[in-house]
Amino acid sequence: QVQLVESGGGLVQAGGSLRLSCAASGRTFGNYVMAWFRQAPGKERESVAAISWTGRDTYYTDSVKGRFTISRDNAKNTVSLQMNSLKPEDTAVYSCAASPSWSWSPIAYRFWGQGTQVTVSS
Repeated sequence: QVQLVESGGGLVQAGGSLRLSCAASGRTFGNYVMAWFRQAPGKERESVAAISWTGRDTYYTDSVKGRFTISRDNAKNTVSLQMNSLKPEDTAVYSCAASPSWSWSPIAYRFWGQGTQVTVSS
């Protein structure tokens, strides 16, 4: 069992930056692929970024490449998402999730945080 708690969301102007963090409980954090998903009102949940067990491999959806960076610290049981050059279309609830397998489909993710709101004003 893994419990995930996100922090760092908020309101920011377009072009600004935010850093999301996700703290995980348990001693098996390194056994999970970690990812960030987001869901905007009226839209389906989409994958934003994923990072492999050791952090060697990462995945980004096209719309955030070059602007967002996912990272993890297995010693501290944390995964972060640095978001730069934010756009109004990045506005959504962002959730971190854990999966035992490498995937960017939300179906593969077994454990989820409660989500944190990110709002980007124009």
